[in-house]
Amino acid sequence: MSIIDNHLGEFAKAIEHFKNDIATLKTGRANPAILDSVVVPAYGANMPINQLASVSVPEARSILIQPWDKSVLKEIEKAILEANIGLNPVNEGDKIRITMPTMTEETRKDIVKVLNKKTEEARIAIRQVRDKIKEEIMAAEENKEFGEDERFRLIELLDKKTVEHNDQIKVINEEKETEIMTI
Repeated sequence: MSIIDNHLGEFAKAIEHFKNDIATLKTGRANPAILDSVVVPAYGANMPINQLASVSVPEARSILIQPWDKSVLKEIEKAILEANIGLNPVNEGDKIRITMPTMTEETRKDIVKVLNKKTEEARIAIRQVRDKIKEEIMAAEENKEFGEDERFRLIELLDKKTVEHNDQIKVINEEKETEIMTI
């Protein structure tokens, strides 16, 4: 088990965080993940919507929220409005319907800018993991755990792993950008 293998999970966590982070970006199509950041004060605690209601996508441009307990309907509606995510919930008495607003070209470009910012944050996270591993490799060499040749081999392997993970981020970014720009 090499020093690099010990940290592969950290690379995976950075990519998983990136995927979860960009899942909340609006694409013009209904996606229940856009509500992940919304917390509802209910039963004496702040709870995510998916713990209070069934969230479904009956049509491409609408989200349907059906609370298991109808008494929290107003709190869910209020939480969505206060979350400032650009959605207008419509209370239909026993459920809430959200119709995704039509996105203009300018809105789509603004969302792509946010996507690119989040992509850069993910790349930075990958770089930080790489730097941490590189420091461990250097410290191990200084402690005479292995020689200079092994250090060069490990750093070369580390660079390959870093490129692989950055390529993964690039592919995810391109897929999401295509999704955002598709009308």
